[in-house]
Amino acid sequence: MKAATSPVRRKSSSRAVVPAKHAAHPVVPLKERRLNFGNKWDFAPAPEDSKNYVIAPQHELFINGKFVAPTSGKYFESINPATEQTLTTIAAANADDVDSAVKAARKAYDKVWSKMPGRERGKYLYRIARIIQEKSRELAVLETMDGGKTIKESRDVDLPLVAAHFFYYAGWADKLKYAFPGKTPQPLGVAGQIIPWNFPLLMAAWKIAPALACGNTVVLKPAETTSLTAMRLAQIFQEAELPEGVVNIVTGAGETGAALVNHPDINKLAFTGSTEVGKRIAQAVAGTKKKLTLELGGKAANILFEDAPIDQAIEGVINGIYFNQGHVCCAGSRLFVQEGIYSKVIKKLRDRIQTLRVGNPLDKNTDIGAINSRPQLEKIRELVQSGVDEGAELTQTQCTLPAKGYWFAPSFLTGVTHAHRVASEEIFGPVLSVMTFRTPEEAFERANNIPYGLSAGVWTDKGSKIFKMVNKLRAGVVWANTYNKFDPTSPFGGYKESGFGREGGLQGLAAYCRLD
Repeated sequence: MKAATSPVRRKSSSRAVVPAKHAAHPVVPLKERRLNFGNKWDFAPAPEDSKNYVIAPQHELFINGKFVAPTSGKYFESINPATEQTLTTIAAANADDVDSAVKAARKAYDKVWSKMPGRERGKYLYRIARIIQEKSRELAVLETMDGGKTIKESRDVDLPLVAAHFFYYAGWADKLKYAFPGKTPQPLGVAGQIIPWNFPLLMAAWKIAPALACGNTVVLKPAETTSLTAMRLAQIFQEAELPEGVVNIVTGAGETGAALVNHPDINKLAFTGSTEVGKRIAQAVAGTKKKLTLELGGKAANILFEDAPIDQAIEGVINGIYFNQGHVCCAGSRLFVQEGIYSKVIKKLRDRIQTLRVGNPLDKNTDIGAINSRPQLEKIRELVQSGVDEGAELTQTQCTLPAKGYWFAPSFLTGVTHAHRVASEEIFGPVLSVMTFRTPEEAFERANNIPYGLSAGVWTDKGSKIFKMVNKLRAGVVWANTYNKFDPTSPFGGYKESGFGREGGLQGLAAYCRLD
């Protein structure tokens, strides 16, 4: 193999998603771009517009370095949740397609990837990271169109982290023996990976990058509602000239994932998704030699003490639940406020959410985008209604929601108790449950009193109080005076029904190595 000093460009396939040549940036009428009708100022239109990008009408499976049609000939629609329009059709893989992908991954593992020196694997990862950086604007637009999240989040959070993960693990590829002193790390083989809809491209990077750095090959199954950027990532693998079969992508619904989980030639499974599905996967893997990591549901507690910087904390709360539409599994959907500042916090929170702009996710001024799918929207509505029926008081923004698409106004519930469903069930929407506490002991006991243990936040001016709470909270990640901050060098994962194993950092490498 020649040295990979710079990405080698291949001619884009017919499936490529590329900016339209000489695309105009039309001035959108004010009535169409004013997203929150309570605002009294105008905003300039942004270049991120669906008209500026051409999406191929059909996407195939990515197996053995090539795009191939599904053996069943079946496809499903990918819907833009902000408009309810069909973006493209995606191939539906069956068990035969999954078997072909696993065989391709096994061949690539045995003959190429596991035998390649770590420094050469690192060159490929580095090359992929550079191409992702070059195409970050396009990828951010596709992520927003396919998933409903705002362009601000896709462009400014997701895509920089996607590239950062490939860069980070590229650096580790030839240094594994230093990551695990006294051990001889060996790859596991073929890794089956299943990712959710809330961070499609970032979840793919979290899983693919460490697996490849350690010498494994991959069969990835993205969520059926957000497969578009995974297929664009496959084109990037082609451009980077990644050896055939090293990464394979099979799209489809639950049946596709089940075929991957149950395939006998998979050595490692990594799943991010609901706790219910994670339990079924754990049962299926039990008794086999497959290694497993699970990153499952969460119901994070954000704990706000009287001595906290309240304005800063309010922004952290907004960032933790509203700016990401509550789509992250670590969203701070439970806010515990110390009684002495409860009234002040509620007033500030009520005023702040009224300023949030809801609407077109491709507008750079939008704060709250669309819910990913109609079933998810119905689940949010049902859980919020259950809270109201059980005695909680609902506060929502006073804005007009778009007529088309899947939308839910930023909301919070007060008068919530632990007995309310909305206080213990994962909601995955822009909805906050507010409760009170008196002492630190009451705060961590109530925060821990749920089946989940993925993340938490603590807001206080006292460093000693932070350390006390961190040691008491049963959560895989605890943020102090901030929220939802991620870095490829930091491990992420949960306790209890939030799963086991870690992704990111050295711990993310350990999940894909056999340490002899």
